[in-house]
Amino acid sequence: MANTEPMTQRVELATVMDRFAVDGLVTEYAVAVDDGDWEAYRRLFAPDGRADYRSAGGVEGGAEEVAGWLAQSMELFPMRQHLIVNRRLRFGSLDQETGDTARVQADYINPMRFAGQDGGSTAPDFVCGGRYAFGLVRTDLGWRLREVVVQEKWRRAPQPGREPAAG
Repeated sequence: MANTEPMTQRVELATVMDRFAVDGLVTEYAVAVDDGDWEAYRRLFAPDGRADYRSAGGVEGGAEEVAGWLAQSMELFPMRQHLIVNRRLRFGSLDQETGDTARVQADYINPMRFAGQDGGSTAPDFVCGGRYAFGLVRTDLGWRLREVVVQEKWRRAPQPGREPAAG
């Protein structure tokens, strides 16, 4: 009987490395949006990558179009902090020779602060939460986003006539 232990260990190590790379890409997505780094946002996507923010009142389209929409709409919120948690990852294979695929479902909560709020508070006055569905593909440049779908499940916005939270 042949010894397959070293091969199995290499496969398991490759899977662990892929998990770290995919997790890092999801984190870089959140950082790019929070920091307003739209060039970094675009670089996270495969050439055919798309994003769908319609459930949150946004647009659906290619990474370039969506980055433009985000750049404009996020001007309302100079303070934002995505927290992406409960990440569930599944790997798959493509029928083509271009590489592997991965799917990540992850929950998010996103506190933000409206621009121009007086009083010196830094506390968020708008919070939303929901679920991301990320589709990823391995490319020659590493893992890239092929698809991002936002499913906003809830939001809390300031109540008219109510003071924003003190920070």
